[in-house]
Amino acid sequence: MDRSLRNVLVVSLGFLLLFTAYGGLQSLQSSLYGEEGMGVTVLSTLYGAVLLSSMLLPPLLIRILGCKWTIVASMCCYVTFSLGNFYASWYTLIPTSILLGLGAAPLWSAQCTYLTLAGNARAEAAGRPGRDVVNQYFGIFFLIFQSSGVWGNLISSLVFGQKPTQGAIQEEQLLSCGASDCVMATAPTNHTQSPSRELIYTLLGIYTGSGVVAVLLVALLLDPIGDAPRKSEGGAPPLRSTLLSTFRLCRDRRLRLLALLALYSGFEQAFLAGDYTRSYATCALGIHFVGYVMICFSATNALCSQLYGKVSQFTGRIALYAFGAATHLSCIIALLLWKPNPEQLAVFFVFSGLWGVADAVWQTQNSVLFGVLFDKSKEAAFANYRLWEALGFVIAFGYSTFLCVSTKLYVLLAVLCAAMLAYAAVEGLEARAPPAPRPVEATDVAQGGETQTEM
Repeated sequence: MDRSLRNVLVVSLGFLLLFTAYGGLQSLQSSLYGEEGMGVTVLSTLYGAVLLSSMLLPPLLIRILGCKWTIVASMCCYVTFSLGNFYASWYTLIPTSILLGLGAAPLWSAQCTYLTLAGNARAEAAGRPGRDVVNQYFGIFFLIFQSSGVWGNLISSLVFGQKPTQGAIQEEQLLSCGASDCVMATAPTNHTQSPSRELIYTLLGIYTGSGVVAVLLVALLLDPIGDAPRKSEGGAPPLRSTLLSTFRLCRDRRLRLLALLALYSGFEQAFLAGDYTRSYATCALGIHFVGYVMICFSATNALCSQLYGKVSQFTGRIALYAFGAATHLSCIIALLLWKPNPEQLAVFFVFSGLWGVADAVWQTQNSVLFGVLFDKSKEAAFANYRLWEALGFVIAFGYSTFLCVSTKLYVLLAVLCAAMLAYAAVEGLEARAPPAPRPVEATDVAQGGETQTEM
């Protein structure tokens, strides 16, 4: 096997194992630790740390450690979060969530840099266009990585399904599920019992083991790549230069408008992970069904991410954005009207599947759009994208313990409409702007997108 391709597979499998654990844990936070809103507060804190990390850490760590060891160090941050869940409390989950958030941005930046450098090196040796090889490598990576949501949630469902915690369902209890769920109400809104400590420890043991294997796999089998010395040509330190360029790009009116798209991406992912899993799936079906529902989301998201990359060359991005907006708009309105009932089991999967179909639009097309429109400032553009997306997570998880689900859906609807109007304005500006020549670079690699559940 070609050694360059072998390294791509090592990185891909490492991320698959790591996010099998993290993705499953993220889906369960609001359901496992619903008391006093600890679960959503932990997630809000986590993405607040991601926001700060995106501005400061990636160029510094990659310059000092290189891509390989930045990936290894960042993966260790994820493992500590799994360990913190063994003794779940404010004093263990908040610090470990901050640590995970600080490691998230360097992890993804190092992964993108490693695959881009590896693809360019391979293309140069083979006499092929760098862009083609880099896109091929990222296609392989996301094909493997995006299945992590399936495996992580399948593990949680199988473990919790051994001893289901769903009690007898009372009609009055179902009335407090879905859009009617108000966490500030005096009556409990979730009639399901928490899984036994034995089952929780079993699940956490599997997740922690998966994360440790991921760290060892990358540390022992991934070849270092010649990227440690990252000097800036103009004499300015890379960290300072990157930070300034991130904020300098905000002066571009197009970026200020597109910030709403990134913000909505954070809002909609936070709603699925924090509210749909708790107020719909857990409330009406039981926590052991959360994994199965999220498997449907992950599967449709992965398949559509690959599909949109091929379809976009025929339809263009405007048609895909319109399709994604229409899908989420329909889901939001339906979720406001629907009264969850365990007898309508298929509907829970339909909503999560449709949510994944639309989320794949944001994850693939947002990254491509930022890369195309800000071709000369890609690093700053993607830093801004991650900043605004992380801010969406922070806001959505932050108000999760204070608002009824119906209010959250209305907020989501308003942000979606504002984001689409802003996107339409950007397309209008681009249509009136004179065409500019675009250099051929191997940086158009974001087509696969980052699921969040990429963090």
